[in-house]
Amino acid sequence: MKLLPTLFLSATAAALPASVDISAQASISKIDGLKFNIDGTTKYYAGTNSYWMPFLTNDTDVNISMSHLAASGTKILRVWGFNDVEGEPDSSSVYFQSFSGSTATINTGANGLQRLDAVVASASTYGIKLIIPFVNNWQDYGGMHAYFRACGVFINAQWYTKAECQAMYHAYIAAVISRYRDSPAIFAWELANEPRCRLCPTSILTNWIRQTSDYVRSLDPEHLITVGDEGFGLEGGAWFQYPYWYIEGIDWAANLALPNISFGTFHLYPEHWLVGGSFGDEWIRSHAEVCARIGKPCLLEEYGVSKREEQCAVEGAWQETSLGLREGGMAGDLFWQLGDTVVSTGNATHDDGFTVYYGSEEWKCLVDEHVESIR
Repeated sequence: MKLLPTLFLSATAAALPASVDISAQASISKIDGLKFNIDGTTKYYAGTNSYWMPFLTNDTDVNISMSHLAASGTKILRVWGFNDVEGEPDSSSVYFQSFSGSTATINTGANGLQRLDAVVASASTYGIKLIIPFVNNWQDYGGMHAYFRACGVFINAQWYTKAECQAMYHAYIAAVISRYRDSPAIFAWELANEPRCRLCPTSILTNWIRQTSDYVRSLDPEHLITVGDEGFGLEGGAWFQYPYWYIEGIDWAANLALPNISFGTFHLYPEHWLVGGSFGDEWIRSHAEVCARIGKPCLLEEYGVSKREEQCAVEGAWQETSLGLREGGMAGDLFWQLGDTVVSTGNATHDDGFTVYYGSEEWKCLVDEHVESIR
């Protein structure tokens, strides 16, 4: 999702539940037919997104949020594995990579990838599995745009194809994977958050996905790999339903069929895409059909509505549709996004309008009841 890099609002504090170390029975997640196998169990899985968790500077805050997820029965968490800055970085803030001139410098310090280390360690303790994207299509937290000046390009379409850009990107991928290559806490490596290439031939992104997934596989022969895209560019839908078009340079079925892409991702934001009615259910079914045909699982990786009074009814209906297709291609869903209390500050994490806060009425219907229906 595209968002503004704001983290905190006001809220109350919470106590840290006792940790439960499950590392002895943890294993690297696998594909089992059209489903995911996590720690030896093949089933449909629920989860969420938390772009902000790796940017917390207090390990206890990370552990509290992770423990809330574990207690709720959610299993998969998607967090940002990127935080790129241009120019002189602020030493008091968290960043993972900085660009100066034509040089990219990866920050492995206490305010760098060690913050991601803390998230991976906490996930391991609480039995949560992480999806980690390497770069953002959007300018939030740097993204591809942060590379532009350093590698001499002006638009995303050039970034995908210029060797200098991809060399920097690959170096960052290697740095991240080297830290967690053997960790069962990693569910999947993700090539990007919502990659697009507007008005490009679909071959540009398909070739980039092929080359990048091959590179990731060369570094890590075990973990799952996925694209992280919104699911644009597939057959079906009415002529006026923009998400089905190929205008963003994506051929979803062709990309899913690539040998080193383990499963398909797609997102669902009817408000952003100016579609309504039964679009959500149709969008889920369309992707499930492609996944079933190709023989790989589908993950509804982001979804949400901004009107809080509609979240339970609308998002709950999408959850029911997705869960109802668990024998027909759908393997899980991750709502956007987790909201929680940052105990060290007494503040709440950023509410982008789609946030579902731990313990709220929306949490009860979209998490507690959903997880129970899966069981």
